[in-house]
Amino acid sequence: MSAVAANVESAPTVDHPVLAVRGATKRFGSVVALDDVSIEVRRGEILGLLGDNGAGKSTLTKCISGVHQLDAGAIFLDGAPTQIRSPADARFAGIETVYQDLALFDNLTPGQNFFAGRELAWPRWLPRGMRFLQQRRMDAETRILLANLKVTLPRLDAVVAMMSGGQRQAIAVARSTVFARKVVILDEPTAALGLRESRQVLNLVATLRDQGNAVILITHNMEHVTELADRAVVLRQGRKVGELVPTKDNKQELVSMIVGA
Repeated sequence: MSAVAANVESAPTVDHPVLAVRGATKRFGSVVALDDVSIEVRRGEILGLLGDNGAGKSTLTKCISGVHQLDAGAIFLDGAPTQIRSPADARFAGIETVYQDLALFDNLTPGQNFFAGRELAWPRWLPRGMRFLQQRRMDAETRILLANLKVTLPRLDAVVAMMSGGQRQAIAVARSTVFARKVVILDEPTAALGLRESRQVLNLVATLRDQGNAVILITHNMEHVTELADRAVVLRQGRKVGELVPTKDNKQELVSMIVGA
């Protein structure tokens, strides 16, 4: 089964969290970036991760994605304690992250970006550097994935540098689902996008949830939180200060927790 088909077909719904972080603590010298933070997210759920600049959101997600390692606390995947020492460990465990800078290769096509570093090549018995790239297969799987996520691009053979901000963001988000088997982390996915392009990305995030992915959404946009998030966790100065099911009625309460009012 292809990587794309496997991801699209596997969307089980379970009660226990696919990801749980317990007692996360992280220090940088004398600065406590995370202080005993615990969160969890389930399949088919969007968890909004909120907080002002410096609240600890990025540090927490970087610990989950292997960029940093926790000084104390533990990470559990499907109930099992998991050591994540590098981004490669996180990807192997089924965690994909889309950062604000997208980390796309501007000179490559969407398909080439999707499989960068994990190219499909044959014959498998040869050393990797001597194999032949299966570009047509990678392009075909890219087309299937984009169709399942309802992402429309003008051309799949154009390099991403020629595409709009919204299209580039959609490519980055879609790429994360190629190999994400457990969790997709999105860091400000609508930042610097116009209204129409933001709507396209928000629809894509909702599709990820509906297909059974566990999604952690970092955003400053409260409208997006109340529209999409099933739960919202608020961090302030490295600590978890609250958790709510976000609605339009309690939006001001969330803002108060964020700013410390």
